Amino acid sequence: MDSGSGGSANGMNEAVLASASAPPQTVSQQGGGGGESSSPAPPSRYESQKRRDWNTFLQYLTSHKPPLTLSRCSGAHVIEFLKYLDQFGKTKVHITGCPYFGHLNPPSPCSCPLKQAWGSLDALIGRLRAAYEENGGHPESNPFGARAVRIYLREVREGQSKARGIPYEKKKRKRSTVATTAVAVNVSMTSTQPVDGGGDNGGIGGGDDIVGTETGANVGTTDAGATTTSV
Repeated sequence: MDSGSGGSANGMNEAVLASASAPPQTVSQQGGGGGESSSPAPPSRYESQKRRDWNTFLQYLTSHKPPLTLSRCSGAHVIEFLKYLDQFGKTKVHITGCPYFGHLNPPSPCSCPLKQAWGSLDALIGRLRAAYEENGGHPESNPFGARAVRIYLREVREGQSKARGIPYEKKKRKRSTVATTAVAVNVSMTSTQPVDGGGDNGGIGGGDDIVGTETGANVGTTDAGATTTSV
């Protein structure tokens, strides 16, 4: 590898490490001249992380050999990016020949490689998919939502589940049950006409439509504590 490509790779590695460790950005408040002024709320941790992930991916495209533009990025390039990130992973993934293959808590260290955990990659793709559309990309051409990317993530999940002895059980989403009960409306009108010819109409009884609430299981991505390991 020549010095130019080595410097580019080192710069990219430093950018990814900075992206993973940089604290969320905050917006400082600026006091007004004489009255009260309110500054916009600081971005959430999710928004800050999404911005860093997006900037890291754009830099990856620039450092790519040959350089890539976002408009020419495909699902294959996204998978290539995910594989590139494995070198910064902190999750031990046992290979087939390892005696600890399939062991949840190995009794001693081994020489198996460290990779990105499936949960971290899945969450990353979710953030990049949203960032792509927020930056003007069309949903139908979103490379982060490509079928090839979904297949790759599924293969990573299944492979790490076997290698690490962690059953990644997908939570079953409950079928939405919206029950609408029609309540009959009884309309009773009574009229009385006194001798003098005056009279009032009685009240009209009514009923309310009762609609059941939809209950669904939230299927999300958690970090290493439950089913995945954070980067």
